[in-house]
Amino acid sequence: MTHAHTLRKLALPIAALAATLALASCGTGSDGVPDKAGVGGASSNATAASGAPATGDKNKADIYFATMMIPHHTQAVAMADLALTQATDSKVEALAPKIKGAQGPEITRMSGWLTGWGAPIPGPDEGSDMAGMSGMGEQTGGMMSKGQMTDLGAATGPAFDRMFLEMMVEHHQGAVAMAKDELAQGANPEAKQLAQAIIDGQSTEIAQMKSMMT
Repeated sequence: MTHAHTLRKLALPIAALAATLALASCGTGSDGVPDKAGVGGASSNATAASGAPATGDKNKADIYFATMMIPHHTQAVAMADLALTQATDSKVEALAPKIKGAQGPEITRMSGWLTGWGAPIPGPDEGSDMAGMSGMGEQTGGMMSKGQMTDLGAATGPAFDRMFLEMMVEHHQGAVAMAKDELAQGANPEAKQLAQAIIDGQSTEIAQMKSMMT
């Protein structure tokens, strides 16, 4: 499986979340996009909600980081949205808006970077999610499969709370690993700063969620 195939299968097609975050491809060319990201084929008629362009130099690792992290964050926000209406544990109810409040603006911020870098923004309907390729040895980044998301949406009561925590811990661990790769390989100061913030914030939430599960 090529990396181009990987990116085309990145984003989970959750229509409600797409409307909330207004994520879509900017329709620009693929100049400067990393070969391993393979985002040149992304396209959409909609305009993405984007933040300001990043300042400073950038390399392929920076573009790859933003391109991969946007759909990853998108799925986390979708999971948080479910918790806002289905969680019964007060701690889960309190955690969900924090996750959404942190990651939603980060999606907008990274979208602005990609626009400024002339790279397409991954949309929510460009194929299957990363987890669908786990059997082929691709890095899943902690993404949940469509089946897992369906199961989470159908869960109720304490079963939902437990499932949400287990899935979000795995999801956060994937984000931390991706952020560490950006710190090691990226060049853009803003992207590296965000990567460190993701490591710090989500590592803290991982410890919090593991404590909640016990």
